[in-house]
Amino acid sequence: MFLITMAGNFLIIFVATADPALHTPMYYFLKNLALIEICFTLNIVPKTLMDLLLERKFISFSACALQLCFVIFFVTSECFLLSAMAYDRYVAICHPLHYTTRMNRRLCFHMVIACWVAGIPFSAGLTGWLFSYHFCDSKEIEHFFCDIAPVLDLVCSDTYSFELLVFIATVTIVLIPFILIAASYIQIIRTILQMPSSEGRHKAFFTCLAHLVVVILFYCTTGLVHLKPRSRLLVKSRKLVALSYTVVTPMLNPIIYSLRNKEVKHALRKIFGRRQFSKTPMHRGFHLFSKSCSNFKD
Repeated sequence: MFLITMAGNFLIIFVATADPALHTPMYYFLKNLALIEICFTLNIVPKTLMDLLLERKFISFSACALQLCFVIFFVTSECFLLSAMAYDRYVAICHPLHYTTRMNRRLCFHMVIACWVAGIPFSAGLTGWLFSYHFCDSKEIEHFFCDIAPVLDLVCSDTYSFELLVFIATVTIVLIPFILIAASYIQIIRTILQMPSSEGRHKAFFTCLAHLVVVILFYCTTGLVHLKPRSRLLVKSRKLVALSYTVVTPMLNPIIYSLRNKEVKHALRKIFGRRQFSKTPMHRGFHLFSKSCSNFKD
């Protein structure tokens, strides 16, 4: 799963960069989403694989804090980026005539920068506060990586203020973007239902379906884990829930979003076909010579 995640997301970045036909806002956001998934996976999965392989399940205090900081950072960035992608689909379907002027290069760049920068204050603030607490004698983390809930279980002092801050941060990071996405899709569905052509409705619906599936998978699992970090109902199941958004979703994203997309398949054939074609210059020269001869005869 780790290799599939790496290969699929790197392939999205490569194809969306190499093919000029994919230099659109939608694929610009997809490139950044793929980059987030790569970084997020590299932050968690290699360490987990080493623990499983060597059975040496140990992490230092500073490494745990750094891992948690990056987890919060990438989760926050992905939440806001998914809402930016929903806005892109809203403009493309509800206001197609204004799409090129609204979703210009400058706006897309600023939206992506805002999504990346938004994770910095949350990750730095929450990680710094959590690791400033006094921890109990038990240092065993009931998880396969350093997350807020399992690390919080090791704290001996009162954490009510911190849990309140985590709740407020989760509402800001998860629920507010999710509400914006839901509002965008309400308008999108209304516009699709008003389309006269069934082919147009079908195409518009499947354009948004991939994004909607990933939003539901990612937001629901992330919110379930972090809205109530010390809920006893989640102690036994949070590993499984966390596995879905740390390993499964990053692996499925390239497949759901792009690798089953006709534009991406066409770009792959064009890129790799062109490279294979450039390796046979004599074959190409023969065709050019034959064409010039036929033109001469004409």
